[in-house]
Amino acid sequence: MVNQISNGVKYSKLFGRTIKTVPGNMKIASHKFLYQAGFIRESAAGRYYYLPLGMLVRDKVTKIIEEEMDKSGAQKMLAPVLHPLELWEKTNRTQSVSFELMKVKDRNGSEFALGGTAEEMMVDLAQKFNLSYNDLPFHIYQFSTKFRDELRARGGLLRLREFLMKDGYSFHADEADFKKEYAKMQEVYKNIFKRMGLATLMVEADNGYIGGDYCHEFIVESQAGESRFLYTEDGAYAAHEDVAKFLKEPKNTGEKEKELIQIKAPRGKTMADGVKFHKLPDWQQIKDVMFVDEKGRFILAVIRGDFNVNETKLKNLTKAIELRHATDEEIRELGSEPGFISPVGIDKKVLVVADNSLRGVKNAYGGANKKDFDRLNINIGRDYRPAFEGDIALAESGFLSESGQKLLSGQGIEAGNIFQLGHYYSKKMKACFTDKDGREKFYYMGCYGIGIDRAIATIVEKYHDDNGIIWPAAVAPFKAHLIALGKDEKIYEQAEDIYEKLLKQGAEVLYDDRVDVMAGEKFADADLIGLPLRIVISEKSLKSGGVEVKRRDEESGEIVAMGELEKLIGE
Repeated sequence: MVNQISNGVKYSKLFGRTIKTVPGNMKIASHKFLYQAGFIRESAAGRYYYLPLGMLVRDKVTKIIEEEMDKSGAQKMLAPVLHPLELWEKTNRTQSVSFELMKVKDRNGSEFALGGTAEEMMVDLAQKFNLSYNDLPFHIYQFSTKFRDELRARGGLLRLREFLMKDGYSFHADEADFKKEYAKMQEVYKNIFKRMGLATLMVEADNGYIGGDYCHEFIVESQAGESRFLYTEDGAYAAHEDVAKFLKEPKNTGEKEKELIQIKAPRGKTMADGVKFHKLPDWQQIKDVMFVDEKGRFILAVIRGDFNVNETKLKNLTKAIELRHATDEEIRELGSEPGFISPVGIDKKVLVVADNSLRGVKNAYGGANKKDFDRLNINIGRDYRPAFEGDIALAESGFLSESGQKLLSGQGIEAGNIFQLGHYYSKKMKACFTDKDGREKFYYMGCYGIGIDRAIATIVEKYHDDNGIIWPAAVAPFKAHLIALGKDEKIYEQAEDIYEKLLKQGAEVLYDDRVDVMAGEKFADADLIGLPLRIVISEKSLKSGGVEVKRRDEESGEIVAMGELEKLIGE
């Protein structure tokens, strides 16, 4: 049994210890240090044990979120982890999610989904009550284990197949009321992350498999993150690269449209080859990229030559779930040729999707669907009519925002997100409330999520040095790391006395009481674990009549009188 008095533990009895080496596949700081310091251990890929130190951090992160959510008026509850599959079928998310849904059957043959998110469950719950406009709005949230069969679980706690999430859902009578809650949650989330020590940037993002029309991510800048975003220096605009917009200045719209012609063009397949051969600017060249979606549809993305296709925007415009590049063989079977594809005269089974930038170009040039042949003076609307036309261009650093400011690029970790769901789920599930006029109306909804495990990893990514973690006090497993050095019994007697006094005071203390361990190893363990304060009892401190105190984020410590220690711990 661990020798523990509510808020303290002796290291000699702690389950889960530090280790000197880590597996070679641990590349990022949070993965390496949380493993090495004894906070987590891997079970199977993407699934982790939380050891006692890790659970203390997890509980503190959860508590911060719970306190802020409760202050906002949201109410905590809990939904089952197993979701009746029929609910997901009602919203068609058995087919549309971007992760593999995990499913199980019970002894009766009933099918369930291991919840990846809980929109369907919360709507189903609301339907079990006869609610009216008088009951709205309400916001319910939970801390629940989520399951996603990610293709590549990696980065320790940053991308998991099984994880704890705070997910909240608000129900409203209309969009105007929802927007009030959406604005409130923006501030709630900022406060949550601030209390954890995390500075976040709120950026526009893609709703993906959640549904709805718009959402925002709260991103913590870090090279370990997978979220790439663009922003203006004044902070007026910030958006994930999946949805970022930019200024597409018209180029030669004053030119008269010329006659469409076909010429011999023995050139290479790249855009650069086209520019070199024709001696014309890249923006005047048409870039054609052939995709195939999950239904087998051939989708030709047509865009200005100086831009790249944004696959997320393309999927949203065409309602595709997944896209892959067509093979050379598939392109030839359509009667075209790789490197010489053209929307003019392409097989009718191909869905042509044009970027709206092409309206700013006259007399473009590009392939002719035959090897070594190009067309000149291609004009959208006259020579081809796309099935879809809109923004499918990838914004890049250096482009101008729609307001004319230069876009800068950033990279970070998505620590949380908020979604406008609107009527997306309530209409599909026919979930209604009774309005003041007696008519049934669909709920207008919002969704709000924070991954607890990812938040912990993010904190470590922001707070560490070469020697280990540097926990912010609000989420540290203990406030102080008490260390006894040497073999003199008086040292351990004094350390034990200090330990008991601090615990009675309510301080959170990890006490390294090991007698047979050298000072260097104890200090290395303390740096690795990363508690805010290190308190050392040694022969030196005994002679001085005090204790040596060092903050984890400072280079050196100082001798503190015994009477000052309790005050220092209480700060």
